[in-house]
Amino acid sequence: MSPSPSWRQLRKITVTQLFLPKRLEETKSLRMKKVKELMSFVSESCERGEAVDIARASFVTSLNIVLNALFSIDFASHDSKESHDYHDIVTCYAQVSGKPNIANFFPFLGFLDLQGTRKEIKAVIDRLFRVFQGIIDDRSRERLSQTKPKDVSTIDLLDYLLDQGTNVKVMKHLFLDLFAAGTDTNSVTVEWAMAELLPKPKKMVKVQEEIRQVIGENRVVQESDVTSLPYLQAVVKETMRLHPPAPFLLPHKAESDVKIFDFFVPKNAQVLVNVWAIGRDPNVWDNLMEFEPERFLGREIDVKGTDFELTPFGAGRRICPGMPLALKTVPLLLASLLHSFDWKLQNGVVPEDLDMDEAFGSILHKANPLCAVPVKKPLVSTISPDI
Repeated sequence: MSPSPSWRQLRKITVTQLFLPKRLEETKSLRMKKVKELMSFVSESCERGEAVDIARASFVTSLNIVLNALFSIDFASHDSKESHDYHDIVTCYAQVSGKPNIANFFPFLGFLDLQGTRKEIKAVIDRLFRVFQGIIDDRSRERLSQTKPKDVSTIDLLDYLLDQGTNVKVMKHLFLDLFAAGTDTNSVTVEWAMAELLPKPKKMVKVQEEIRQVIGENRVVQESDVTSLPYLQAVVKETMRLHPPAPFLLPHKAESDVKIFDFFVPKNAQVLVNVWAIGRDPNVWDNLMEFEPERFLGREIDVKGTDFELTPFGAGRRICPGMPLALKTVPLLLASLLHSFDWKLQNGVVPEDLDMDEAFGSILHKANPLCAVPVKKPLVSTISPDI
């Protein structure tokens, strides 16, 4: 469906204010600060011998990275109840919005809300809208009391939208999209990568040795290091092949009747692109159910929308505008976790028993969260070979 002028304008604003290379460079120190906070939390868990919920820990970092860009505030800390609440909200939003709905097949029944989907999603959205409204109100009062213009370097997306006179309802819907799309997608990718690596010690050793050789012992991982870590990049690609964060991307709508190969798609039909199935297509991938980052080494295939066998962010005009931020955040988080610590499964769980079931929804969560115990890295790796 042709996008409306307002959609085009909002997309342009998010790209220019959040995702352009210049803007990402300006916010690099913020991302490094949030990763440092994550590593402090993991270090404290290591000292106590406690397991880390990988998805929740990564979510808090992603949440604060994204929402600092929107509002210049932290939403949660790693040991706060609020962090769990926000994670549960986004997880619920993904599950409900991805739930099969009978009204999609029989639109005339939509007003009945037979499955309670509309009621569930409204409760989640209303809760987030109240949070956003409070932030908008606070910022508006703050701006009224200012005696001099705000420094350009401190202007965030909310300031920009208020300067443009953007409707508050439009702002809240935009923030909802950015909140949902820019936080949980990153954290589930980190979780799936860790879940794939933990049962495969040889691959874990390989990526850790690469990271530790490039980074060394006495400094932290930087975003600029990722280009020197080809195996880490391959791990991220292979994770996105097997576990794309948005398995059906976002819905599209046909603007006219069209025939694609032997399939007729009528005008106004909702179209879902099943990138989960594409990533497991036996006509494209060898050993398709195996986690093999090596398949991407030496191959000119990327996730940026030009190689259609691997399009976790979509492609073309509707490609995810947040892709540049995701491709900085996910490798940085994963490399930081693997550089500073070795990891083991909690409570004596053996790799063969690690649950890899998926939870259905608009975002591909693990059915059961991955909890792993960080261990201070030894001078010489003691991880055993593949079983």
